[in-house]
Amino acid sequence: MEDAEFADRGVYLPEADALVIADLHLGRDATSNVSLPLGERADLTSRFETLLDRFSPEEVVLAGDVLHAFDRLPDEARETFDDLQNLAADAGADFVPVLGNHDSRLADLTDPSDEYRLGDGTLVCHGHEVSESVAPRYVVGHDHPAIEIEGKRRPCYLWGPETFRDSDVLVLPAFTRFASGAVVNDMCGSDFQTPFVTSANSFQPIVRDDDADETYRFPPFGEFRELL
Repeated sequence: MEDAEFADRGVYLPEADALVIADLHLGRDATSNVSLPLGERADLTSRFETLLDRFSPEEVVLAGDVLHAFDRLPDEARETFDDLQNLAADAGADFVPVLGNHDSRLADLTDPSDEYRLGDGTLVCHGHEVSESVAPRYVVGHDHPAIEIEGKRRPCYLWGPETFRDSDVLVLPAFTRFASGAVVNDMCGSDFQTPFVTSANSFQPIVRDDDADETYRFPPFGEFRELL
């Protein structure tokens, strides 16, 4: 994964000239019983625009769970989706939504794909079910991984070289900051919801410090757990 660039819960793949983010859960704010401390629409759109400015990708892929509610499409979710699509268009990037398990209403907004292959052969899918397509690398979401280091919870990426059908897997953290995340410190393969992770010990956590603009790559969990 030396070619990938990480920033604010997204990943940019230079060989494909593609930015991938997952688990936006648009409309979570509108469907919550609790008033959330940040405006969802402003938070998601401003961060998305920053990523577009940083990487200037040819295409942007949303790796599933674009929406939050299964059974309805709040106006707020529709408006935020339109904002994101317009921002991508203004940046000259193709906008490619991929279906996740939450996205039963996504077809009301766009024509989504079950999965999407990037120009470098990487396959992007949500990760809630096994893909029958063969690829050298899979980028998925679904589990919202986070890691606790020195008592602080941080969103993290999980990188597994040759861990799924001898292909590489990258699990993305949730792009929404309203998801607390599943703490992966002590999780084994069977604890993950995605079938793309069968043994956690082979996966390396990758953590971003966006304030310092630094990316920290740690050893695989089989070694790293003893240090946590």
